[in-house]
Amino acid sequence: MNKENKKTSFLNRMKEKVKRMRQDTLALYYAYSDQGTPWTAKALIWLTIGYLLSPIDLIPDFIPAIGLLDDLIIVPLLIILSVKLIPKGVWNESLRRAEHEPMQLKKANWLFAAIIITV
Repeated sequence: MNKENKKTSFLNRMKEKVKRMRQDTLALYYAYSDQGTPWTAKALIWLTIGYLLSPIDLIPDFIPAIGLLDDLIIVPLLIILSVKLIPKGVWNESLRRAEHEPMQLKKANWLFAAIIITV
């Protein structure tokens, strides 16, 4: 495999991971509204979605290299922890809804930003 094919393959894998993370985020939103989700999971989902929607990051993005680490490490970690706390049936239904009922979550909610800053 030549260098160009490896680069294209890497970019395609990254695009798929980003797409999957968007779908998981929307599924978290749906799981949050479900009555079967425990309050501990709802608290972590609230923190996860709040962090994603907040225009403020723990590490500013303009810092070279490490500025994107929070988006590459913290966000997936929060998603994984949230999913572990959600009952399997609720998560499967939330994923199904995320696939069939897509919507856009915008990263401009100042209420979440104020809460994240306060915490």
